[in-house]
Amino acid sequence: MSSVSIEKLPETILQFGAGNFLRGFADFFVDQANRAGQNVGRIVVVQSTASNRADALNAQKCVYHVAIRGLEGGQVVDRVEEVRSISRSVVADKEWDQVLDVAKSPALRWIVSNTTEAGFALVDGEPLGAGAPRSFPGKLVRVLQARWEAKGSPLTIIPCELIEGNGSKLLALAQEQAKRWNLPADFVTWMSVSCRWINNLVDRIVTGRPDKNPPAVNDPLLVVVEPFASWVLESADGVSPFLTHPAITVTKDVQSYQLRKVRILNGCHTALVIKALPLGIPTVREAVENPEVGAWLRRLLDEEILPTIEGRVEGEREFAKETLTRFANPFVEHQLSSIALNHEAKVGTRLRPTLDDYTKRFGKQPPLLSAILAK
Repeated sequence: MSSVSIEKLPETILQFGAGNFLRGFADFFVDQANRAGQNVGRIVVVQSTASNRADALNAQKCVYHVAIRGLEGGQVVDRVEEVRSISRSVVADKEWDQVLDVAKSPALRWIVSNTTEAGFALVDGEPLGAGAPRSFPGKLVRVLQARWEAKGSPLTIIPCELIEGNGSKLLALAQEQAKRWNLPADFVTWMSVSCRWINNLVDRIVTGRPDKNPPAVNDPLLVVVEPFASWVLESADGVSPFLTHPAITVTKDVQSYQLRKVRILNGCHTALVIKALPLGIPTVREAVENPEVGAWLRRLLDEEILPTIEGRVEGEREFAKETLTRFANPFVEHQLSSIALNHEAKVGTRLRPTLDDYTKRFGKQPPLLSAILAK
């Protein structure tokens, strides 16, 4: 596909959420794909929360920078890239008519969101009026209803919230909202069957503007990302429902990738809380750099975590190696005290299943994991 001027590409993506994560993840990937000649299109960002992010974006003509900082291939990476994939940003409460205009546009193809877990909820007594609904599922239903009434083509919805089965759960919320509003059955069928709701898994550390910007960058909307990025998209036919990008994996079942991430990355995080925090080690990076704790973590991975998921996931050893590299990122100060929040619940989902699986598979308890869980 030949490349055209990015500014001339149509608005093909409606995005709910204007925060750091999407700007350092999906929006960045769209920009890279556009520059590579995929001509994916441009993004209209909808701000639903009480912040001035939309004004800040528009003031910069929606141009901002992403700093990629970390370790890659054993080398320190510290570079900055300009992003131009966003065309404009609107505030839902003030400019809802513009949102609905985008919904009716023949060019629109995708809806992307990151409203956090709090966004996956309905509002009791939500009225069906002319203005923007309060809940995210309500806004989404109104957008889809406007498109259906305009006889527009079906859309693909890709929610990037860190919720297992996010596409399916968002569809269920939309169906319930449509039921509460007593919307036409034909519309509900179109929304449920003709539109695609993509279960997916996102993985990248994205932070806000650092205390000191990289050289020659003066951008209040600068976001910092690690080199690693993974976006696993579920597709029954194995064809990408969005763009193609080195960070994107298309699979018929996202569950195995969810299992890999929870057991390896999240499991190691929680294990370090138990092992390193009592030793006075405050961050993940310092923990893996500690000779004793770092060696212990590598043994835990190789001897106890990886054997329990072998044959159930793909690329587990490569992912484990990449995880240790990410933990050693010199630009990220990931506090173990932050990971320790809701600790018991995390132990129950991240570590105990590994202990149980190991015991069933090998007929004995894993020594390293048993020792820390006995504390």
